[in-house]
Amino acid sequence: MRVLVVGAGPTGLLLAAELAQAGVPTTLVERRHTESSLTRAFAVHARTLEVLDARGTADELVAGGAPLDRVRVFGAAELDLARLPTRFPFVLVTPQYETERVLRERAEAVGVEIRTGTELVSLRQDADGVEAELRGRDGTVRTERTSYLVGADGVHSTVRRAVGLPFVGRSSVMSSVVLADVRLAEPPAEVLTANGTGNGFAFVVPFGDGWYRVITWYRHRQLPDDAPVTLEEVREDTRRVLGTDYGMHDARWLSRFHNDERQTPHYRQGRVLLAGDAAHTHSPAGGQGMNTGLQDAFNLGWKLAATVQGRADDALLDSYEAERHPVGQRVVRMTGALIRLVVLRPPPLRAVRGLAGRTVLRVGPVADKVAGALSGIAIRYPAGPGGHPSAGARAPDLPLSGAGGVSRLYEALRTGRFVLLTADPSEAAALDGRVADAVDVHAVADSRATVVPPLILVRPDAHIAWATDEPDRGHRRRELTAALDHWCEAPDRYATRE
Repeated sequence: MRVLVVGAGPTGLLLAAELAQAGVPTTLVERRHTESSLTRAFAVHARTLEVLDARGTADELVAGGAPLDRVRVFGAAELDLARLPTRFPFVLVTPQYETERVLRERAEAVGVEIRTGTELVSLRQDADGVEAELRGRDGTVRTERTSYLVGADGVHSTVRRAVGLPFVGRSSVMSSVVLADVRLAEPPAEVLTANGTGNGFAFVVPFGDGWYRVITWYRHRQLPDDAPVTLEEVREDTRRVLGTDYGMHDARWLSRFHNDERQTPHYRQGRVLLAGDAAHTHSPAGGQGMNTGLQDAFNLGWKLAATVQGRADDALLDSYEAERHPVGQRVVRMTGALIRLVVLRPPPLRAVRGLAGRTVLRVGPVADKVAGALSGIAIRYPAGPGGHPSAGARAPDLPLSGAGGVSRLYEALRTGRFVLLTADPSEAAALDGRVADAVDVHAVADSRATVVPPLILVRPDAHIAWATDEPDRGHRRRELTAALDHWCEAPDRYATRE
């Protein structure tokens, strides 16, 4: 059965590719007729780069971007990302359209049917599927039936409204925020330049192709979203906060928006699911929006594929909301707190903020916790009753023995399947060959074999599903059989040879 994904932004592109790679016929519709050369997002965080690495697309994106391993938080307070335990100890500055290009090429390569100029008009669902009314390029409306439908269609989601899910939260937390894409005659020396005063903030970051993204806000100029934006307004706001406008000229995009903090209470309504901005929206502080949406898609893709193909029941699909809704909730709260700290008005409080930031970020464990939250590296999902301490955590990119030309875990994950890691190559050989029907088996490299659990089952989204410290090989095999039964297929397929 086919799956219909609505919205061909980064979230929709990644989700559609995940489904298609798993063998699910997938159609991706987008109301825009052409690809956009403009962008809202510019930051790709470490966990998102790991997600892309697990499908073989991260290195291409990194090659065209600007890695930033230190982020200025408040004044002189800096967050060191170089300490992150990952291949990508930085935030990558790159325009959203470059991320979309990489994702679109993969989606096309794995067989996603992409229809531009196609808009969802309405939908109806029953116990067996969803009927979607789609308006095509020529204005004709036709009805198509699909097994599941996913709304990745943004803050103003037609899908969310069609199933009656509320978007709970607050509007206009910050109004009249201005975005501009410009050229600079005198570019700043730093990759990312930002500052905030009691009355405003300004942010300047390069796209790497001669264009710069500028974001400004001025407390005493509060206008509606549709009020015209002039380049002179952006110049004034930038000078007010940064002391210079860097010779700003040739704006190709000027936009004004307000910041909401909202989240839908449910990410699933029967056979309709929501992901990305359709499920949550928040302050742009911290560059979390696109990253959170991509990680929604990565969590949902393998679960929806398994459900559509009859390899899993509804409980697995329900775990998408159970795992990702709390993450979205934390992001809304974190970004809201960040933006409020940026625009603190009383000078004494601003001084305390700066001092506290510098002091706290010099404490290694605290700085690591902040970096883990901002980068997404620290995200973990519930392990479940009696789960191993590592279950639910992000899987580290462990070195492997190199069999089959695969030298590390995230290369092994590029098949989109579960990966079973063993610390003892002889134990892998003892497993019945039928295990390979559902999981790829790899041995951990000798350098790490003594410091990891004897068996680790890694989910397709690079989180640990199950692990065991059981010393007895026979007991481990029985535990493995139960784990494979829970996560993959029927247990009688995983007999092991004694």
